[in-house]
Amino acid sequence: MSTLSLAVRDSSTMLRRNLLHARRYPSLTLNLLLTPVMLLLLFVYIFGDVMSAGMGGADRSAYVAYLVPGLLLMTIGSTVIGTAVSVSNDMSEGIIARFRTMAIHRPSILVGHVVGSVLQSVASVVLVGAVGVAIGFRSTDATALEWLAAFGLLVLFATALTWIAVGMGLVSPNAEAASNNALPLIFLPLISSTFVPVAQMPGWFQPIAEYQPFTPAIETLRGLLLGTEIGHNGWLAVAWCVGLAVLGYVWSTKTFAKDPK
Repeated sequence: MSTLSLAVRDSSTMLRRNLLHARRYPSLTLNLLLTPVMLLLLFVYIFGDVMSAGMGGADRSAYVAYLVPGLLLMTIGSTVIGTAVSVSNDMSEGIIARFRTMAIHRPSILVGHVVGSVLQSVASVVLVGAVGVAIGFRSTDATALEWLAAFGLLVLFATALTWIAVGMGLVSPNAEAASNNALPLIFLPLISSTFVPVAQMPGWFQPIAEYQPFTPAIETLRGLLLGTEIGHNGWLAVAWCVGLAVLGYVWSTKTFAKDPK
């Protein structure tokens, strides 16, 4: 077989393995998925009227429209934590050592994790999006092209964060450490423009919220789904995604290539 055929075959096998693990042990993914769903319901039904009034809306529908795009990206950050834990488990339980002795394409092990995680992230985004629609989110002003661009951004963002999560899992000694190391992927959306506009934050805090990957991605997705202006956030979001994906890929592959001690 050619190198490409071998890589595709082994990557497909590893993808099936990871999807089977996710299906047989769904508790981790479901627990991580509960965080954005609970935050969505909490902020809409507890703070929705107050937040909408602060943004000039007549009822909570204005805040629902503002909140859902940010929580969709937060969902991705939550979901990929499971990838860090899964990679760490593979490294600590000995299955990777077994794979190293077999005639398989080595990078396919990581590719299986990444593709599986991106598929899980997309499924999680669909579920959270369905909850958003159920409580009043509407995207009537977005064109078909904007919907396609929004989907592409979600996949690109999921790919970037997944490679970072894989690197975190590889350098973690156990699953608990991997989960702790990946916590910034949940914490960063909390200090971004997910819940309130950056302009309404305290002046000293605005640079923290603005100069990070989640805020430009959220503003881009918000603009695409609501049909509003994106400005410079579009290219910033793509730059963050590409930069994080390259960083995570290089980090992960170099770490994985090292012989175990």
